[in-house]
This record gives sequence, structure tokens and C-alpha cells, in this order.
Amino acid sequence: MTAPRSAPATGGPPYDPLRLCVYATVALLAWLLGPWAVLGFAALGFAGYWKARRAGLTRSKCLLRDTRLVLAYLGLIAVVAVVAIIV
Repeated sequence: MTAPRSAPATGGPPYDPLRLCVYATVALLAWLLGPWAVLGFAALGFAGYWKARRAGLTRSKCLLRDTRLVLAYLGLIAVVAVVAIIV
């Protein structure tokens, strides 16, 4: 009889898929609050990347990699959210 697997073979703690819970929560807020939530998250992300870029971060773990591209992406999302709010 074998013991149930609760930890990887390395003996460390089991993987916690916290990011998936965070993604689901963000999606729920975006669904409930619509473009206001999208604008808020885009502004929050933009502010975070702006601060990180000013501190010297030029490469991100984000799929876009270059922080300038990430800032442009988040800025575009914010503009689209504002247009959706106005229209």
C-alpha cells in the first residue's frame, strides 16, 4: 500500500495554484463591474510597471517581455475601457 501523494518528490510543499484563484477573482470582478474594473486593473498594472521601469526594470516575465510594450498594452486597455464607459 502506498501513501497518497501530497508533495512532489523533492520533499517540498505541494504546488499551490494560487494564481488560478487570483485569475478567477479578477475575471469575476471584471464581469460584475464591467469596464470600470477593466480600467481599474489596467491603471493599477500601468502604475506598477511605470514604477518598476523607473526603478530599472526593462524585461518583464509578461509575455510581451519589454516593459515599454507592457506599458503600451496596459495604456491601450485603459483607453478602451474609458471609451466603453463613455459610450
